[in-house]
Amino acid sequence: MAAPLVEVKSISKTFNRKARAAGGSSIHKALDTVSFTMDRPERIALIGPSGSGKSTLLRSISGLHTIDRGQGTVAVFGRTVQSNGRLAGDVRKTRADMGLIAQQFNLVGRLSLFTNVALGFLGKISALRGLFGLWSADEKKKIMQALDHVGVAAMAGQRANTLSGGQQQRGAIARAIVQGAKVVLADEPVASLDPVTARKVMKLLVDLNEREQVGVIVTLHQVDYAKTYCDRILALKDGKIVYDGPSAGLDDGTLKDIYGAEIEDAYWGETNAH
Repeated sequence: MAAPLVEVKSISKTFNRKARAAGGSSIHKALDTVSFTMDRPERIALIGPSGSGKSTLLRSISGLHTIDRGQGTVAVFGRTVQSNGRLAGDVRKTRADMGLIAQQFNLVGRLSLFTNVALGFLGKISALRGLFGLWSADEKKKIMQALDHVGVAAMAGQRANTLSGGQQQRGAIARAIVQGAKVVLADEPVASLDPVTARKVMKLLVDLNEREQVGVIVTLHQVDYAKTYCDRILALKDGKIVYDGPSAGLDDGTLKDIYGAEIEDAYWGETNAH
């Protein structure tokens, strides 16, 4: 039986925060014994009010946050990312098969869009070729095909920092395609985009999931987008998963319990805009 794409078991994450008062500090439990499994390529939305633990969970899956010591483990493709508060020694090898997309686009601004997408090959080619940008003809073809697929091939030669936010996010998705990522972790990928551009980016993530059979886990503030573009929702509140099920099963009463006073901010009125 194939290993799950993502398996999270009983992970917790605690932050020590310095208080403004001199010498003061506070303890914040961002994740509290969280568990879930992605057995097949699906689209999972992580939702919840501010501070509920969405981004912390995503960063823990990628190994960018180390979890608390204890029995908690994170595995991707059956390979351990971290366990008992320590990263696995070969975590970089596992990350090479994970595409990471962030709210701030995480492209290198001074490099061309083409080169940013080509960086998806790093970890799969020699360090020397990557350092000097010695891409093969086949690799160049794959880069341009990926850029064309997401609709920004005409901008291939432009520096990333001259592009719009939507164009940069498309570039990040193209990089995941070139990378051959089996799982994409997207942290608020549409938070800085206007609604029209946001819908286009979400549709590209849907296409990536369906066409390439890539598992997608995306944190979203907008419940509308989560219910429209994702087939499964994990809702967090105070560091705990309080709902894990199909998007259609998340009713208004449950959402009000999850968001409380923030419920109005969770909707952009985009549910039927696809």
